Amino acid sequence: MKFLKQLVIAVITCLLVIACSTDNSSSIAIGVAVAQTGNVSLFGQEQVIGAKIAESYFNAQGGINGTPIKLIFQDTSGDEQGAINAFQTLINQDQVLGIVGPTLSQQAFGADPIAERAKVPVIAPSNTAKGIPQIGAYISRISAPVSIVAPNALKVALKLNPNLKNVAVLFAQNDAYSKSETEIFQTVVKEQELNIATVQKFQTTDTDFQTQATNALNAKPDLVIISGLAADGGNLVKQLRELGYKGLIVGGNGFNTSNVFPVCQKDCDGIIVAQAYSPDEVSPINQAFRKAYEEQNQKLPPQFSAQAFTAVQVFVEALKTVDRTTKLSTTPLEQKRQELNKAILGGQYLTPLGEISFTPDGEINQKQFYVSQIKMGTDGTGKFELVKS
Repeated sequence: MKFLKQLVIAVITCLLVIACSTDNSSSIAIGVAVAQTGNVSLFGQEQVIGAKIAESYFNAQGGINGTPIKLIFQDTSGDEQGAINAFQTLINQDQVLGIVGPTLSQQAFGADPIAERAKVPVIAPSNTAKGIPQIGAYISRISAPVSIVAPNALKVALKLNPNLKNVAVLFAQNDAYSKSETEIFQTVVKEQELNIATVQKFQTTDTDFQTQATNALNAKPDLVIISGLAADGGNLVKQLRELGYKGLIVGGNGFNTSNVFPVCQKDCDGIIVAQAYSPDEVSPINQAFRKAYEEQNQKLPPQFSAQAFTAVQVFVEALKTVDRTTKLSTTPLEQKRQELNKAILGGQYLTPLGEISFTPDGEINQKQFYVSQIKMGTDGTGKFELVKS
């Protein structure tokens, strides 16, 4: 009886090993580490949608030269430790070839060094803070840095109101992206010979902004610039309007989501936001992405979904390149990761964001950018309406 029990255990173990081995060889694993819960889940949930659309789309196109991709998702929540844990699991347990993520720049500075030490390629879908690609040779991003995108919004504000003079600046002091972005905004404000009347700080976890909003209004601004995330930024806008502010508002990259509409509701109307993506991009790949997104969600795709789709696309196209010369099915994992990173940096891609490529240190080269104003309907729905140049 004891021998029979041992034999059964041995057979089951053998079958499990075979099953696992078969599963690993039948698909190519790419990790997606984004914030599905926590205070930044408004962004991360959009990224999950974009990544899943990419998985379905590229597998329908034949995957990696006939082998499908398999996205493995890990929730980073909204803090650095969550991103670190997600990266460690994807690298060591799931043994992915590369990682899309994390959602926040603040998280990237904590988690990316782990991937760098393990020599696992990372493509940042939404990390716009200064210094992200410089974390290491295996870190790149398809999210244009704030130094390129943010000034466009201020130029549009000046176009809409050439008499702007006093500017109130508000930013989340506990977030790397917000701190990096506000530095750029403040520099551009000074270059345009405008007056920074006040600078107010808040936390991404705040809900009460009465002090900051009151101080900002006391400075009598013609323009308010906010660098924060969707929840805190949207609430700040709402409280500014409730206190009587009627002037222009420029929102940073954290406002690039339709999920901000339910937060500030009618008070979202008129917010100016610089963007790295437009649903109206005419390329075939964007039209396919837009169609798939609209069919699933009954609304236009937002920037965070488009960027996540693009990050997966870059991995797919780079993996195809690697597989043509170094067969993925027979190459050791470490070598596959190294060859993948080389292919990522050496490629050119036609994506929903337009034509992109990378500098040798992993920074994105992107040709086209946009600026929109949020337009809220009487029924509570909203949209990003492109400002014509």
